[in-house]
Amino acid sequence: MTISLPRGLIVSCQARADNPLHGPAFMGAMALAARDGGAVAIRANGPDDIAAVKAAGLPVIGIHKIFSDEYPVYITPSFAAAEAVVAAGADIVGLDCTTRPRDGVPALALIRRIRQELGVPVFADVSNLEEARAATDCGATYIATTLSGYTAATQSANQEPDLALVEALATRLPIPVIAEGRYNTPALVRQAFEAGAHAVVVGTMITNPREITRQFVAAGVPA
Repeated sequence: MTISLPRGLIVSCQARADNPLHGPAFMGAMALAARDGGAVAIRANGPDDIAAVKAAGLPVIGIHKIFSDEYPVYITPSFAAAEAVVAAGADIVGLDCTTRPRDGVPALALIRRIRQELGVPVFADVSNLEEARAATDCGATYIATTLSGYTAATQSANQEPDLALVEALATRLPIPVIAEGRYNTPALVRQAFEAGAHAVVVGTMITNPREITRQFVAAGVPA
């Protein structure tokens, strides 16, 4: 059965290896807390964490971050990574669909293969309108603005979410658009919905207390 993402807030439950909350037990607990708070889906990284967050009973967007010194693409960069995500229980596979160099087949070919061989929806992380259109044409189910501001072509001093891209995608694409990237206040989340987003992903400001603490310290503690 194909899982559809409801309209609402998606919580990204991720913690890298240097984070005290790293590990499936913590991410599983985060997912339960997010569910009880009203989240409609969870985004999680790696087979172990994906398996753990399934207990929350929400749709899971699974990614598999594999870092490389040679290539900038690390979000589910290969079919093998996508297979592992699905085997762990992900309902939807998220992957980097930018045009940046990657170790393996191009993103658009990967979308097609995931849809054909794994039979699950694809959540395409893009940085601009052209990438979004190409991913849509190749069968992506959802388009997310995740990588706007994180590629060489889109980096800028502006640390605000790319609401203009959300609006452009929502008015030009026939599939749901997901706002993701630097949505760190409820007001920004509301603006994303007003711009046409079907759902909004929030991670750090909900599931990374270390970074939240740093921001409070930096902004509020006298020198």
